[in-house]
Amino acid sequence: MIKKLTQDAIELLKSLIETPSFSTEEDQTAALIEHWMTSHNIEFKRRKNNVWSVNKFFDKNKPTLLLNSHHDTVQPNKGYTKDPFTASVDNGKLYGLGSNDAGGCLVSLLATFTYFYAKENLTYNLVFVASAEEENSGKNGLNFMLEHIPKIDVAIVGEPTLMNLAIAEKGLLVFDATVKGTPGHAAHPNVDNPIYKAIPVLQWFKDFKFEKSSPSLGDVKMTVTQINAGVQHNAIPSEVNIVVDVRVTDAYDNEEIVELLQEKSPCDQIIPRSTRLNSSGISKDHALVLAGLSLGMSTYGSPTLSDQACLSCPSVKLGPGDSNRSHSADEFIYIEELEQGIEQYIKLLDKVLKP
Repeated sequence: MIKKLTQDAIELLKSLIETPSFSTEEDQTAALIEHWMTSHNIEFKRRKNNVWSVNKFFDKNKPTLLLNSHHDTVQPNKGYTKDPFTASVDNGKLYGLGSNDAGGCLVSLLATFTYFYAKENLTYNLVFVASAEEENSGKNGLNFMLEHIPKIDVAIVGEPTLMNLAIAEKGLLVFDATVKGTPGHAAHPNVDNPIYKAIPVLQWFKDFKFEKSSPSLGDVKMTVTQINAGVQHNAIPSEVNIVVDVRVTDAYDNEEIVELLQEKSPCDQIIPRSTRLNSSGISKDHALVLAGLSLGMSTYGSPTLSDQACLSCPSVKLGPGDSNRSHSADEFIYIEELEQGIEQYIKLLDKVLKP
């Protein structure tokens, strides 16, 4: 059964690659996932471009384990030498946009869910969600689905981790900051030019160190990523607008970071766009982690954001593929990684779901 599911999963991934599914435009890949469900006799539901299902013998008295990955992709970058929408295999590599991030994880988790779907007497319920809008942190992805699916007690989020356990993940805050000054003509004296006033502000962001460090994720990382000011050469602007990207560890919650920066940063104004993308993780002593360690998986803290940020329950990021290939030109995943990923997912859940 596992061999057949693996073959089916690889063929589904090829179809997903050849079906464009940019964030908010995943309707056709959702249809492909629906077809899998139907052909494998799995009852499912769809909300917007999210496809989800629960195991056949779902018992509301048992805790629930979420299996989640996403089927949207970023736009292909300009460095591609291959057609990003052609699923081609060369030297054991399956090429194509979304092959590694996160199509390989998605089809591997789907095959795993299918394997356990009709099994009885599991210790956990299973919920599978193929989610949309992960790549743009959109409002109609996993975050939207949490109000429609059963309450989740623990989760596996499928992202390429070389099948190692990302037991912690940094959250994200994006701030819009403003340095104000006095507008005027460039020909006249002006001691309140906001562009010059922004120089020490930028230096402050560059030098600032957060006091608390996380054992698993290290330090909070803060980076100025955008600056905008002025509309013409002879006019001093009234303000400089700065965008600040903050990668938050589990040493802080997002609200703490907001309060800290609004108190200490030398800006006239600094406002977060959202506080919902929190850091996330799971205890090293959780049964899911212990099961993975017994299979030879290692643990680490991940600096990259995923749909884990939507979850308030313990969660681990785990999947076939390598994060370093994500969003790269000529993206690929090894066929062997898919085969081993499905095998490892099933072995992991065997240890967790069997009484």
